[in-house]
Amino acid sequence: MGLYSRCNESQPIQPATLCHSLFSETMSDYIFPENTSSYDFGLETPCEPESVSNFAKVFLPVLYFLVFILGFVGNGLVVCVVLKYLHRSNLTDLCLLNLAVSDLLFLLTLPLYAHYSAVSHWVFGDFMCHISGGLHNVGFYSSTFFMVAMTLDRYVLIQHVQKASKYRSMKTGMVMTTCVWALSFCISLPAFIFTQVVITSERVTCEQSPEDRTWIKYNIFSINILGLVLPVTVMVVCYSRIIPTLMKIRSTQKRRIVKLIICIMVAFFLFWAPYNITLFLDFLRFEGTLTDSCELDTNLILSTTVTETLAFSHCCLNPIIYAFAGQKFMKRSLMMLRKLRSWTHTSRDRSDSSFRMSSVVSQTSVTVL
Repeated sequence: MGLYSRCNESQPIQPATLCHSLFSETMSDYIFPENTSSYDFGLETPCEPESVSNFAKVFLPVLYFLVFILGFVGNGLVVCVVLKYLHRSNLTDLCLLNLAVSDLLFLLTLPLYAHYSAVSHWVFGDFMCHISGGLHNVGFYSSTFFMVAMTLDRYVLIQHVQKASKYRSMKTGMVMTTCVWALSFCISLPAFIFTQVVITSERVTCEQSPEDRTWIKYNIFSINILGLVLPVTVMVVCYSRIIPTLMKIRSTQKRRIVKLIICIMVAFFLFWAPYNITLFLDFLRFEGTLTDSCELDTNLILSTTVTETLAFSHCCLNPIIYAFAGQKFMKRSLMMLRKLRSWTHTSRDRSDSSFRMSSVVSQTSVTVL
């Protein structure tokens, strides 16, 4: 949190998630001295939002770990179910599998950032700083692109039923999956390169430190356009065509499918739009479009802290929205959980039986002796 927060030198720098760590106060003062003010160079600052800093130290670690646990369980179950029934999977199941893997990559970095937010000090080394920043972005973009792919797949499946059978093959799915992962990696390449450990006299931070101002604008463009505008546009266009078609079909499941589609669009927009808007406002402040002030700084810091966690928690909803809402997937999940439960009971019974048998043998041996 805290994009270009020049009036809060005591504020702990938050993890290099997406682009907000690009706008850390330390590197902005160093790279862009023309935007500095009289209190940018270690002087006593008239604005030090310590209450916001203390709030973030408690709020972010707790929420990061909560999102990590819930998201890991949900997406892990999706991966297990799809892999178990992979021989009976279709293109939708393949997208679900990759969407879950994307969310897991995104989630794996949260424990590191939870510790980083709590202590305001990066202790995991430069290599992990590069990897965590890159994987965070790869998980974010691949998750978004796979949601777009699933939307397009549903559009073709409903609007062009006859053509759908020609392209909805596993071979096509593998090609699409490879392209999505390659595109996500290419877009995230600057995060792998520029995310690095920065050592100052006060602390060690992990942040994106581009030498060119162009990369900051690139991140703003990629996050807002590719991460929000593109998927929302595709969803609105496709689902605005799908819903009228479904309304004409006489089916008991029609109303449930329409509600599910609306939930997908509303949830994605509500969870991600506030965070993207906050990042864009802070970028406008840095560019001088918005009048800079301590009050604005504090509000943006607090807004970024809250909206960031809200956006990250969307990956916990993906298994519920895309997977568990489907009857086929729900049925497979319940079957696997029942088998796991029966296997656990069987193993426990065998263990108890072995224990009782060993006890009988021991007592017999004692009696004989």
